[in-house]
Amino acid sequence: MDHLTKLEEMLDQANLDIKDGLYEQASNKLEKIIDIDPNFGKAYNHLGYLYEVKFKEYEKGETLYKLCIEKTPMYPSVYYNYAILLSTLGKWNDLKDLLDKALNIPGITKSTILNEYAIMYEQQGELDKAIDYYRQTGLSTLDKGVLDRAKTSIERCKSKKELF
Repeated sequence: MDHLTKLEEMLDQANLDIKDGLYEQASNKLEKIIDIDPNFGKAYNHLGYLYEVKFKEYEKGETLYKLCIEKTPMYPSVYYNYAILLSTLGKWNDLKDLLDKALNIPGITKSTILNEYAIMYEQQGELDKAIDYYRQTGLSTLDKGVLDRAKTSIERCKSKKELF
């Protein structure tokens, strides 16, 4: 078994631990992957997810997401995870920069990134921009669930505009 295959297998095992709620075990496996190969960026993303979502250590999560992007800039998953963290923290300038970069990553789901722009603008009260991005989200997807959520989000923004 070659080096990369072994690391991917270890990553799969860590993912199973995460799904089973065994966060400490997953964390230990991910740390071991990084010890074996500090340039295996996917492990930083998964570890960042644990620190952000499960351990609520946002700064550590952010550091790990940045390391993932540094080591493996073409890994789409890190852009989704990091975008949610930046949105949670209200780091709008950093989020916009990240989303701008994410749109150029091969394999990224464009509608997901467009939806993150929309959420960002909605949270900042820029409702016309949010509506525009929700429209773009709907137009760029083939998933009926995503389309329905975009329509619902547009209606929510229109209702908010009536409050002003």
